[in-house]
Amino acid sequence: MKLFQHIGAALVLSLLLVATATATPGLWVAKNDHATVYLFGTVHLLPTDTNWSSPQLDQALAESQRLSIEIVDDDAASMQALVMQHGVDLSHPLSSKLDDSDQRSLEQAAETAKLPGGAEALQPMRPWLAALTLTMAPLIQAGLDPNLGVDKLLKARMQKDGKAVDGLETAEQQIRMLADLPEAMQLDFLRQSFKEVAEGPAKLRELIDAWRDGDTATIARIEDEDIRKESPLLYQRLIVERNRAWAKLIAERLQQPGVSFIAVGAGHLTGPDSVQVQLSKLGVETSAVKN
Repeated sequence: MKLFQHIGAALVLSLLLVATATATPGLWVAKNDHATVYLFGTVHLLPTDTNWSSPQLDQALAESQRLSIEIVDDDAASMQALVMQHGVDLSHPLSSKLDDSDQRSLEQAAETAKLPGGAEALQPMRPWLAALTLTMAPLIQAGLDPNLGVDKLLKARMQKDGKAVDGLETAEQQIRMLADLPEAMQLDFLRQSFKEVAEGPAKLRELIDAWRDGDTATIARIEDEDIRKESPLLYQRLIVERNRAWAKLIAERLQQPGVSFIAVGAGHLTGPDSVQVQLSKLGVETSAVKN
């Protein structure tokens, strides 16, 4: 599952082999007589040479009085403490939770990802954390910095302009979404990380191209179809339930005067259960802002 987009590095691996490009990612708006909410799909890591601004985006940000991103309390010390609390299980090594086939797949994925310490380094981790570690290992080696993520840059821009920035969730909520999953679902997540590592760069290039071009159909196919088919409960918990919660928040915000800008992982704004679909169920219509 391409979840790390949803908890801090969603389209993450897709950014490894991207050439210099100008991006025009998707931007939507919901409005009534007294309120406007912009919706923007993000990626959480980017090469420094990717230009993703546009006149329409700049105008939306200038109009907005506040920015909401997924989380704001994601400093390194806090995240490390949460990961140690909810992601480490020294009494039950990861291998004790895997059959022979999964153990071989784990070892192969660790080798392919060039994970320091190999599969042995994953042994103290619960399955959800091992999955994210495998997904992130190539990025760490490539020297990509989460501080260059779109959400971080939007936050810095709005704060520089003296505008309010808040989080739709807390870091602990995001970590607990994975840590509180039944172990069978965590193992599904881990198996999907094996596939991501094995697929290599071709699918990832396709994904970042789709984000850059605002191609929501392709993003939905790549990001959500596999998990929706292979692990419906995981899809429900990590995507649908969050989209519903955010849609409710947006609908409530539209009852208050002002202009807001909401930026979430691009996968949340695509597919049959997107935030826009959930808003429509609440009687709130959105429209794409044309580039």
